[in-house]
Amino acid sequence: MKGMADLASITAAILAGGLGTRLRAVVTQRPKVLAQVRGRPFLAYLLDQLAAFGLTDAVLCTGYLAEQIRAAFGETYGSLHLAYSEEPEPLGTGGALRLALPKFRSEVVLVMNGDSYCEVDLRELWAWHGARGASATLVLTRRRNTSRYGRVEVAADGTISSFAEKGEVRGPGWINAGIYLLSRQLLKNIPAKRSVSLEGEIFPAWIGRGLYGYQGGGRFLDIGTPQAYAAATRFFAPKTKS
Repeated sequence: MKGMADLASITAAILAGGLGTRLRAVVTQRPKVLAQVRGRPFLAYLLDQLAAFGLTDAVLCTGYLAEQIRAAFGETYGSLHLAYSEEPEPLGTGGALRLALPKFRSEVVLVMNGDSYCEVDLRELWAWHGARGASATLVLTRRRNTSRYGRVEVAADGTISSFAEKGEVRGPGWINAGIYLLSRQLLKNIPAKRSVSLEGEIFPAWIGRGLYGYQGGGRFLDIGTPQAYAAATRFFAPKTKS
C-alpha cells in the first residue's frame, strides 16, 4: 500500500479559472477563488488543506482575472510551491487540466475544484486509490438532496456505474465533491486546445476504465451561488471545544 511519503510527493492542481457569473452580485471584480471568507481568500482554505497533508507542489489553473490570483499568492504559500497555468481562453475544467499537463511532476495528480471545499482525509483517499489500482478516483459526499449537484451511482466494488445530471434525481444520495486523483495517462487523453468539461464529457467516458468513487467525503461547501457563499462564514467558523 502506498504511504504518506508518496502522497506528499504528488502534484496538486486547483481549478481556479471560472468566470463566477452567478456570484458577481456579491463578489465583484475578482475571481471566485479570491472571494473573501472570514477575511481570507477562499483559495487559502484549499491550500491549507493541501499543506496539512504534507503536499508541497501545487499548480493553479487560472483564467478569468488570473493576474489577481498571482498577485495575491505569488510563488509560495507556507510550505507549498505554487506554479501557474493560465488559459488563453476559457477551456473548461478538462481543457484547463490538459493545458497544465506539462507542469505536473507526478504520475497521479490531486485535482481540486477552486469553488468548493470538502473535508476528507487525503491519506486515506490515497491509500484507497492505490489499493484498487484505480486510474481515477472521485471523492464523493452524501447529501440529503442531490438535485442541485447531480448524483453519482457506485457499484459494490467502488467503481462508478453512472452519473445523473443536475435536477434529474431528487432525494438523498452521493455527489461529486470536487476532489479527484487522476492518472497522468488519462489526462493525456483529454482533447487539447479546446473547451472540455470533466464532469460532462470526461468522467462519463471513463466509466469502465478504472473510474472509482471514494465515499469518504465529509462536510461540503460550494460557493458557486450567493446563498451558498453566505454559508461559508459559518462553515469555516473555528471549532469550539465542548
